Amino acid sequence: MRQYDTLVDALNDLKQKGYTTDFNLVFDQLKCSATGECLSPAQFEITDYIRFEGMTNPDDASILYLIEAKDHSMKGTLISAYGIYSEPVSDEMVKKLAITKKTN
Repeated sequence: MRQYDTLVDALNDLKQKGYTTDFNLVFDQLKCSATGECLSPAQFEITDYIRFEGMTNPDDASILYLIEAKDHSMKGTLISAYGIYSEPVSDEMVKKLAITKKTN
């Protein structure tokens, strides 16, 4: 995965690569912000992720997930803060969004 200087740079580049759906985390699902369509953890795969660390405060950090629906109907991104500002999610979603070491 290409390294990006900013989250905005990453989002702009990824949209040009087909990651056009903006997902929001809704406890036990991912919701498409444009259509309202939802995906359960069993309906999508995380194809990659990029971490962005805060420049001045480690608590100001986020992860950009690259998401693809298993039925190939949607391809997009999910921005998730981590730390004390992260969203409440179900146990199943926590397991799905768990970050494991990349093997590049």
